[in-house]
Amino acid sequence: MLLHGTVVADAETVVEDGAVVVEGDRVVAVGDREDLVDAYPDHETTAYDLLAPGVVGAHVHSVQSLGRGIADDTALLDWLFDYVLPMEAGLDADGMRIAAELGYLELIESGVTTAIDHLSVRHAEEAFEAAADLGIRARMGKVLMDTESPDGLLEDTDAALDETERLIRKYHDTCGGRIRYAVTPRFAVSCTEECLRGARDLADEYEGVRIHTHASENRDEVATVEDRTGRRNVHWLDEVGLTGEDVVLAHCVWTDESEREVLAETGTHVTYCPSSNMKLASGIAPVVDYLDRGVNVALGNDGPPCNNTLDPFTEMRQASLLQKVDHLDPTTTPAASIFEMATRNGAKAAGFEKVGKLKPGWKADVVGLTTDVTRATPLHDVFSHLVFAAHGDDVQFTMVDGEVLYEDGELRTGDADAIRRRAEAYELPV
Repeated sequence: MLLHGTVVADAETVVEDGAVVVEGDRVVAVGDREDLVDAYPDHETTAYDLLAPGVVGAHVHSVQSLGRGIADDTALLDWLFDYVLPMEAGLDADGMRIAAELGYLELIESGVTTAIDHLSVRHAEEAFEAAADLGIRARMGKVLMDTESPDGLLEDTDAALDETERLIRKYHDTCGGRIRYAVTPRFAVSCTEECLRGARDLADEYEGVRIHTHASENRDEVATVEDRTGRRNVHWLDEVGLTGEDVVLAHCVWTDESEREVLAETGTHVTYCPSSNMKLASGIAPVVDYLDRGVNVALGNDGPPCNNTLDPFTEMRQASLLQKVDHLDPTTTPAASIFEMATRNGAKAAGFEKVGKLKPGWKADVVGLTTDVTRATPLHDVFSHLVFAAHGDDVQFTMVDGEVLYEDGELRTGDADAIRRRAEAYELPV
């Protein structure tokens, strides 16, 4: 297949009137359209106004897709323990499958080709199967909660770790490497030391398995962890083994100087979720400081109950604007840097090599967008448009591993209307 249009190959490279050639699951050429049409005359050609690497949602909760709007205007811990966790606890296997399909559908329609998905305690298999069927690239895992958790989610520590190991054996590095596992403690508040150390042991035992959890999202959370352990959140996670290049920490809003040094020294990845942090009034993550220290910062939408949308372009816009306001500096977090957070930085956090750019030999994760909208008229700078003006609705084409998942408003790997109907009909257990 030969896709042509303005090609945004990465955060530094734009090819006007360019093309991307895909063979199998790989990009084999990127360059001038006329040259590549001549070089690959037998390839089917399709045009889009903009072609870009697939976006990476580096922290999402597909399981919460059925709870959009159920807990607005609520503080984080109340939001979590009074609304979201009871909803998760009440989901049966069918509910988990519906929630996962709905979440992945929204992501695919919006140009997200890779997700780091924080599932729930029960019925994680349903989400793995949904991701496999719909074709999204995912790093995902069942949630671990063995203390301070509501009925229906509280688990015995050994049973939780044993179930995690079973799921690793069944799903890690499947679908040609498209589905990979992340050991997923919810956060230090709901996990014992034994559980957290067990998470590290599992990640070490199985090659390529990573760890994904929340950290320092809210001041009350930080205080709770410090009261219980005598340490600030990142220091506690570091002590029990939950820092390092194979660890993704969502949020990291309330970290001090010493914690930031740990994140940088250990190569721990941070996922910035600005819309969620604003809606829950959690605070503003020190993203500029993290970047200055060399910390890899990715972007995520978090869950629909604390964001209401999984549109990654909305998140890009918020990510830049919030930092500009926080620093009172319009030059900080420029559009190209934000675009890199949303693509290659996210792929690094997810542990996928050769994902997040359009380059020969890299995975063919490609999105095509229209600019035939008033918001794109006139279009002076492509990065400015993608970060500050584009919407997920502009996406017309989504490809993962060389397979077309979404094209011209139609999901190719499932029945989008049926997914929405099932979601609408499902009776939420709250």
